[in-house]
Amino acid sequence: MSNATDKARTAVLVDFGGVITSSVLRAFTDFGSSLGVDPRLPLDLLARDEASRTLLADHECGRIDAEAFERGFAERLRAHGADVTAEGLTARMQAGMSIDQDMLALLGDLRAAGHPVALVSNSFGTGTYDGVELASLADVIVISAEVGIRKPSRRIYAIACERLGIDPEQAVMIDDLRQNLDGAARIGIGGVLHTSAADTRRQLAERFGITT
Repeated sequence: MSNATDKARTAVLVDFGGVITSSVLRAFTDFGSSLGVDPRLPLDLLARDEASRTLLADHECGRIDAEAFERGFAERLRAHGADVTAEGLTARMQAGMSIDQDMLALLGDLRAAGHPVALVSNSFGTGTYDGVELASLADVIVISAEVGIRKPSRRIYAIACERLGIDPEQAVMIDDLRQNLDGAARIGIGGVLHTSAADTRRQLAERFGITT
């Protein structure tokens, strides 16, 4: 992709968990530690255990609610030696996550500079977005359970672009997971693999000419 094309990008799509918040992976690993089992067990199950993967996909797409996910995933954790109750499971899994104020500042700066912003988030549990006024950080909000499609399906990115009134070639996706950037790239959206607000700000400016 040429620099000329990249420089024409003006809109930003942004993930929530792991970008606007601290690391989801670290939070889930801390949760695993609290269970007295291999700290990687929750993530390993969600990545490799077919029953757990199906539960997550169904929950993120809105086919089952948080309570149904919690019942099913608690059962999978117990099957692998974890002593865990279902009630409030997703809240406990996310307890270690906090809002990154530097990312909130970056998104505010982008919008103030005239760059439209869309939140594109795979929903998880209840209360995930508590403490953040989503309408204040993005022009468009696309939550997987509400549209019935989850990242990395190309359709969820297309919905965000449609709602912003832009073409995918005008957008950059910020995400902490490479697979989600790969999904966005399939319809022509540029990608920034997020590790910190400062690095993401730098990448937007240097690679895509999106400055604040």
